Amino acid sequence: MSNDERMNEIARLRETILKEYPRLSENSHFKFKCHPGVSCFNDCCGDVNIFLTPYDIIRLKNSLGISSAEFLEKYTLSPFDKNLKYPVVLLKMNDDEKKSCPFVSAEGCRVYNDRPWSCRMYPLGLAAPGETSQELDNEFYFLLKESVCRGFDEDHEQTVSEWLADQGIQDYNRMGEYFKDLTLHEYFRGEHILPPEKIEMFFTACYNIDTFRDKIFNSSFFEKFEIDDETKKKIKEDDVELMIFAFQWLRFALFNEPTMKIKSDILSARQEELKAKGKLEK
Repeated sequence: MSNDERMNEIARLRETILKEYPRLSENSHFKFKCHPGVSCFNDCCGDVNIFLTPYDIIRLKNSLGISSAEFLEKYTLSPFDKNLKYPVVLLKMNDDEKKSCPFVSAEGCRVYNDRPWSCRMYPLGLAAPGETSQELDNEFYFLLKESVCRGFDEDHEQTVSEWLADQGIQDYNRMGEYFKDLTLHEYFRGEHILPPEKIEMFFTACYNIDTFRDKIFNSSFFEKFEIDDETKKKIKEDDVELMIFAFQWLRFALFNEPTMKIKSDILSARQEELKAKGKLEK
């Protein structure tokens, strides 16, 4: 499947969800249970589009004990589509008949404790305002009830909120809000298109977190911006703290928001430079 076909398929599914799927709340009940005893165990772990968030990548690359750069190169793809406002990352399926997930085995998921948000949610999905081609007033949950899945035949009922708690969604949702605030920024709602250098900046800061750390700690970054020592220590040692810092940096670099503070001497020198340039141009 080409990148264009993949993105078109995703767009069609979103339209179908909005028009046809029953809308669930956190108090809604549904029957479902997945375990090695069901006949379809692991069948759903292949030929699927799994978008990875920055937090997903942090959890997965740390679980595997590799760098973010190695993880991105080995396990992901970044489809290009003219309608995309910013880079996205998908988990790359194996090149086999089932297009199986690279982390699935006969016994189950090898990275289960650090599996991505969408894997934790299944069979639930979430539609939120601003994330689809049609605007929504409120977010809602829906069931991805696929014919191959026998988990729906299990006599195990729970509410949506009980399922979310059981699957450990809370931390993923909390971390995901930072990324959602960035990607749903009004800048991306208009006709703005990021130039190549800012696309690379976005990709590195959001997804390639280890490379982003190297860039800021092995450059003149801290000579230009007022960053206290406690923050430096946190972002050097903690990937999640660095991820949140990266989002703040992007809001400054992409949208000119005051989320970072330039050192006064650097700012003064820049202003003098602009004044001198203006005089020379006259």
